[in-house]
Amino acid sequence: MNFTLRQLLYFNAVAQQRNFGRAAQMCNVSQPALSVQIKALEETLGGALFERKARDILLTPLGRDVLEYARQILGASDRLDQFAKDHSSGHRSLSIGIIPTIAPYVLPGVLAGLRAADVSLRVQIREARTERLLTMLRAGEIDAGVVALPSGGSELFEFPLFEDRFLLAGSSARLRNFSSDTERLRPLDLQNAQLMLLDDGHCLTDQALEVCGQDRSSGLINMGASSLATLSRLVAEGFGLTLMPELAARSESDAVPGLELMRFASPQPARTVGLVRRSSTSQEDWFESLADTIRTVGESIVTQTR
Repeated sequence: MNFTLRQLLYFNAVAQQRNFGRAAQMCNVSQPALSVQIKALEETLGGALFERKARDILLTPLGRDVLEYARQILGASDRLDQFAKDHSSGHRSLSIGIIPTIAPYVLPGVLAGLRAADVSLRVQIREARTERLLTMLRAGEIDAGVVALPSGGSELFEFPLFEDRFLLAGSSARLRNFSSDTERLRPLDLQNAQLMLLDDGHCLTDQALEVCGQDRSSGLINMGASSLATLSRLVAEGFGLTLMPELAARSESDAVPGLELMRFASPQPARTVGLVRRSSTSQEDWFESLADTIRTVGESIVTQTR
């Protein structure tokens, strides 16, 4: 099928402006030249893209469908053009995915470390839950993902970075029930406790349920919070208990008055934070450098908490 980027650019401009004259000005071409290209695109696609009225222009059903594809193609073209410019000038780019229960706590330090190592590096961050990150990774939308291991992703290379232990978090009144035997506090002691966890889909929720030996059917489980920040405020007010990763512990304690933390007895429950990439990705220095930066930042945070 013979259509050009120019035709899609003109088509997108008309769809935005809903006027051929304004679209032509936007594209810096004459209106007749723009109209010729739109007509050629309609002939190629086999139908009218616009419903022309006296004072307005509307997309036809075909036009609405084509617009979605056109914008994807134009977006990809812009990214390719920027990549070519960066590559020719020696600049590199890196797209990293990271799950929400890790992102707020390590990103400032990681981005600062990456910038210090290479000021020309362009970094794009995508924050999403594990399942979505793995989908983006397989599709080539990101280069690597920071997740809790094992990720469960096939055809992926997993690289462990550091251990992030879980603490018991709640109000002082709630934790007082365990204070007499803190040396022997174990996750299974929480089987009859009111737990508050992140909403379904967060891997941290699955890990917490496994650690505590509970399941979703328990009437003591409340899964509705969308972030650790929300959980911290709820349990600090006495609405229940939760498991808090060391990565988040100091930040949330500083931000939430009344939030108390308690350590479990050894061996302490923990998750392994790791970096994943496609197995088909060629071995390059960027992956090891990124892993080293994330490990340094993460280990610094958890060490301060301990």
